[in-house]
Amino acid sequence: MRKCALLNSDLARVIGLSAHTDEITIADAGLPVPESCERIDLALTHGVPAFIDTLKIVATELQIESVVIAEELLIYNSVVHTQLLQLLDEIGEAQSHPIRVNTISHQAFKIQTANSRAVVRTGECTPYANIILQAGVVFK
Repeated sequence: MRKCALLNSDLARVIGLSAHTDEITIADAGLPVPESCERIDLALTHGVPAFIDTLKIVATELQIESVVIAEELLIYNSVVHTQLLQLLDEIGEAQSHPIRVNTISHQAFKIQTANSRAVVRTGECTPYANIILQAGVVFK
């Protein structure tokens, strides 16, 4: 059994295969997953696992250079937006590299998910709780 925080073997594999600028999407329960992407379905029930909790665990394994979120997140889900920005600051500090945050329309976000190595479906049931993570490098 793995001793680290991330126990899901499919997610660990995708992170392990990721190179600089590769993308992984963490999604709420409702985001459509393009046929071209691997779907890693973690959803158990409404809210489990939560979007923020999933991101926290993924960040223990993945160096994150930048992220993409939908501009609608701030408008329709300000609580998660605030939590997300705070968490991204904490992750950036922990990895000694700030994370660039890019915002685009939700429609453009759905199109961009097709570039992801995988879409990780959580049990999150709040609007626009989705993020595209762009992998960084751990060079010193």
